[in-house]
Amino acid sequence: MYVFYAIISLTVLGLVLGLLLGIAAKYLKVESSPLVDALEALLPGSQCGQCGFPGCRPAAEALADGLAPATMCPPGGSALAEQIAALLGVELDLTSLKEPELLVAKVSEATCTGCTRCFKVCPTDAIVGAPKQIHAVVADACIGCKKCVEVCPTECLQMHPIEVTLRNWRWSKPLLTTTGKALC
Repeated sequence: MYVFYAIISLTVLGLVLGLLLGIAAKYLKVESSPLVDALEALLPGSQCGQCGFPGCRPAAEALADGLAPATMCPPGGSALAEQIAALLGVELDLTSLKEPELLVAKVSEATCTGCTRCFKVCPTDAIVGAPKQIHAVVADACIGCKKCVEVCPTECLQMHPIEVTLRNWRWSKPLLTTTGKALC
């Protein structure tokens, strides 16, 4: 009999609290800036921190407020910087921006102790493994942020250039002459 009263009271309590949360969500909703939302959609979303911000949302807010340059995202390179500048309506000087070298982390199996420090800091979960076992890096998921290299106590992680395969090969852009025509 007492179990029945407990079940009914918890059900009523759950319904009342759910109703209150629904009402609070409707009336206390905080509207976000559409510009910040658009900038966040452009950014990679990996929360790597290479730009100096803890994630892509704070970076988008800084861009919208004019506190960060359009060239602040290293993984995005010049293509992302051009999109950000076009969205913000600012002039962009790409002369000082160099294209990032595409790197991927690799584990040296001879020195990996399986301490798990590396995959705890990986923002994209590119490192797989278990405690006290050798880890591996999923190259397609690695963004080259180097956070795993910094925390590895045995220095078994190194950054290597991405191997060119048919899947990731890209035709390089032609060089322009002073007249604006492409060299063949």
